[in-house]
Amino acid sequence: MIRWIIVIFLALMLINWFSPLLQRIGFGRLPGDLRFKAFGREWFIPLTTTIVLSLVVGVISKFI
Repeated sequence: MIRWIIVIFLALMLINWFSPLLQRIGFGRLPGDLRFKAFGREWFIPLTTTIVLSLVVGVISKFI
């Protein structure tokens, strides 16, 4: 369980770091990604993008 929490945390960090590039190819606008303004700041929580990218990485790791 802790392993998956670490993987999701790292995936969220990478997605936020690469979000400008990922938005150009369509990620970040999937129907489960949350984007809202609170406390004078825009917040982005890429739930669906994280799941999709985790599945892709999982499938790739199965073949390697």
